[in-house]
Amino acid sequence: MEQYDSNSRKPFNELRIVFMGTPEFAVSSLDALVEAGCHIVGVVTAPDKPAGRGMKLTASAVKQYAVSKGLTVLQPEKLRAPEFLEQLRSLQADIQVVVAFRMLPEVVWNMPPMGTINVHGSLLPQYRGAAPINWAVINGEKETGVTTFKLQHAIDTGNILLRATLPIGENDTAGEIHDRMKVLGANVLVQTIKELAAGTLTEIDQSGLAAEDAASIKHAPKIFTETCTIDWNKSTDAIHNLIRGLSPYPGAFTHLDGKILKIFQSRKETTTPAVPPGTVETDGKTFLRFATADGHIQVLELQLEGKKRMPVSEFLKGWRRE
Repeated sequence: MEQYDSNSRKPFNELRIVFMGTPEFAVSSLDALVEAGCHIVGVVTAPDKPAGRGMKLTASAVKQYAVSKGLTVLQPEKLRAPEFLEQLRSLQADIQVVVAFRMLPEVVWNMPPMGTINVHGSLLPQYRGAAPINWAVINGEKETGVTTFKLQHAIDTGNILLRATLPIGENDTAGEIHDRMKVLGANVLVQTIKELAAGTLTEIDQSGLAAEDAASIKHAPKIFTETCTIDWNKSTDAIHNLIRGLSPYPGAFTHLDGKILKIFQSRKETTTPAVPPGTVETDGKTFLRFATADGHIQVLELQLEGKKRMPVSEFLKGWRRE
């Protein structure tokens, strides 16, 4: 990385920025930069992919937004490809911004003189990894947040720039936190770049924070199928948190009538169960609940294999117990 000369510091809206991102979550951040008057010289996103019933090539949410704004778009298959690296260098970025993209090789993140900054969906050093929103909800956290930090070799370990907190309600789903977080993250990103341009940010070394809180550090690995399987022998709280932490995607599931039943919304009941954990109870009209180790989970929204997602009352109209 070239040294950034503070004596030649550019105003905020003159910084040459390359933005890297793919899903809808990243669009909020890119839009916030555009609306703030930032000079976006290029947008790097995933190649178009087949989608839908016709498997038609479809552009990422970030590409669709970038094209609508007339921004230069790069879609490399491989981030180490010489032709992509040459294109990236030609943009002469002062700084790169990464939001919900893929892991970058050092030759990419180390290219601009002001480095590459990432927006991460947790209060680092907590919840480093691929699924920070999901795991914060699954673990029953009352608070999460966003962190902007500078990329370095190990994932999610670079120097912290800014952090902002976000409360988690006891019935909030990962999807609801995601939607609030993308707005918060976009605002924090703009503020980060403004302060970097002004030279008023003090970077915080994560290693010191991680060492202080080593015993309480939690991680956010990828979500796998086994993570999504509901164990009715667990507590009502733990199961409720799992359901909302995996809603709307990929969805916590159990089995009903030999089919997969995904549960997207639930309510806790503290009544002492008189039946074994996992037992299904219903009046056939208004409620469907499962016994847990210490209570019940009432299902509010679900999807039975082969059916659409629906409220429990609609499901019960057409379901007869086998």
